Amino acid sequence: MEHVLHREPSSPLPTVRHVDWHCPFAWLRAGWRDLVRQPGLALGYGGFVALAGWILLAVAWADAAHLVPALLGGFLLVAPVVAVGLYAIAQQLEETGSVSTSQAAVATRPHLPMLALFGLALALALIAWERVAAIVFALSYGGEVPALERFAAELLTVPAHRDALLALVAAGALFALAVYASGLVAAPMIYHRGSDPVTAIVTSWRVCLRNPAAALVWAACLALLVALGFATLMLGLVVVFPWLAFASWHAYRDLVG
Repeated sequence: MEHVLHREPSSPLPTVRHVDWHCPFAWLRAGWRDLVRQPGLALGYGGFVALAGWILLAVAWADAAHLVPALLGGFLLVAPVVAVGLYAIAQQLEETGSVSTSQAAVATRPHLPMLALFGLALALALIAWERVAAIVFALSYGGEVPALERFAAELLTVPAHRDALLALVAAGALFALAVYASGLVAAPMIYHRGSDPVTAIVTSWRVCLRNPAAALVWAACLALLVALGFATLMLGLVVVFPWLAFASWHAYRDLVG
């Protein structure tokens, strides 16, 4: 008889644990161990995500370079939902030490509607962020979308365009902070507990408020590793994406009782 993955009963407001500021490094080590235990599945998953990101970036860079920052930010917004299959693999490794892909697919299926709602919330955030980025560029260039060569040459030399860059960075930081606080443990919690998106988002905020130091360190780790993936034209995401997904599962397990 096939082993059935253990699921915790859903509760409206789960316990939020306090962790030390250095715990994110333990989550990264645990995530790396999971990756090494299942390299084929993990790297295959990461390769698919990297290919999708590369295609999206290539199309945007060719036809709408001004949207590249928004699309890179959007990639980070949807990543927690895309990683749900890796959460199922991490759970199997935690509970049984072995992995069944069919069982992982069955485990995720009941929670797809709630994950879709959470994904919709992230998509709305992405749309809002894209509009903000477009408005900033429209105000800077008088409604004209600049050519890539002109955009790169003028960005750091024209004062108005430097101001636009600062405004874009500030707006992006606010969006990133809100989305990060909303999604720190939301996607794995929806998968594992069957929680609704509102409960998961509220729990993520409670986690951040109770563990500000660990949350900041974890955010820095995520930003650094994802930037490495982007800097290698998405090739680094083949490893980085599954690694961070596994690590995020361990973060959720430590932070939410």
